[in-house]
Amino acid sequence: MATELTQLIQAKLDEATTRYVARNPRSKALYEEAIKSMPGGNTRTVLYASPFPIVIKSGKGYQVTSEDGHTQVLSRPCILDVRVYCSSLWAFQPHHPLSHKGPQEQIFAREICQRFSIEQVRFANSGTEANLHALAAARAFTKKRKIVTFSGGYHGAVIGFKGGKPEDNNVDMDDWIVARYNDLESARNAIASEGVAAVLVEGMQGSGGGLPGNPEFLKGIQEAAAKANTFGKWLGGGLAFGAFGGRADIMAAFDPRRPGALAHSGTFNNNTLVTHAGYAGLSKIYTPEVAVQFTNKGDELRNKLNEVTKGTRVVFTGLGTIMGVHFPKNGTRVFERSGEVEEIDALRDLFWLEMMEEGFWLVRRGFIALVLETPTSEFDRFVECVQVWLSRHADIVNCTP
Repeated sequence: MATELTQLIQAKLDEATTRYVARNPRSKALYEEAIKSMPGGNTRTVLYASPFPIVIKSGKGYQVTSEDGHTQVLSRPCILDVRVYCSSLWAFQPHHPLSHKGPQEQIFAREICQRFSIEQVRFANSGTEANLHALAAARAFTKKRKIVTFSGGYHGAVIGFKGGKPEDNNVDMDDWIVARYNDLESARNAIASEGVAAVLVEGMQGSGGGLPGNPEFLKGIQEAAAKANTFGKWLGGGLAFGAFGGRADIMAAFDPRRPGALAHSGTFNNNTLVTHAGYAGLSKIYTPEVAVQFTNKGDELRNKLNEVTKGTRVVFTGLGTIMGVHFPKNGTRVFERSGEVEEIDALRDLFWLEMMEEGFWLVRRGFIALVLETPTSEFDRFVECVQVWLSRHADIVNCTP
């Protein structure tokens, strides 16, 4: 990129950063206190933002309000209000963990199995845990250890493959075979390697940039390996949750009636709060019909955004209500794999800062997760704000004909 363009982008970014600091003095002060007791001032890396993160005071529906008094439309995973569907929980289960079996866990389990066409399921406290247990089941079933995964994949706090290799804090560092996402030949070659127990793949890479797997690629993997599913936070009604399930013969690895069964601990795995809230969220709020409608809304929004960004260094990827906004240096509209297209990070930062000013809370890396309660008028306003942003910065975002 020409030095002049780089300098122009940086100048605009510096101005936006100055405004950000001036608009959020309370968040800045709280951050400076937080770094005294927590590394980086937080306990979840993705929530950090330079020069400091915004601190949220309250949230309701699709909006959050910061400690500095700014209300914004949320575009990241959040907690739905399921209280109206959980009256039996509040009335009869004041001590929610119980530390014993309760009738609600099998009701929730049955709902998950029916919804996602799996035979049996077990609960955990996060998607990370769910993936770790699922891999343990695969290894027990196959008596093998190697796991095929894909560049740009993210399967939890200790199972990530940014840059096409295991991240430094990954578990089982010597047991991963990393293939290219959306490359069926690469996947087949990896699966044919000696000692492979399982394939770990996302239907769409979320953390990797909102990149959907193409049908041929995903179908080819399914044909090569038995299907199992893992689930994370979105299935827990806004509470800490994970689940993993699949064929009964594979899940039998955790059946305590069998000699040598795998242990599966977790004090809060089946707490009555999450089994009620999760069931309510899945059966009463995010029903199959609602899921289809919401997915269509997301596709419509992404299509509108890509229409207004034509001819620029901005493109939106994704599927349904999950999106990634990218800033390719060469203006390409095609993204198949994470990290293979050079992007302008400073443009992403500028977009994030100025969308915050307009009242839209995005994840700084460009990840967008639509919130169910968001009205269509806010989606339309977001498209308008993006269009205005492109016009304001035409000198740095437009591609040279």
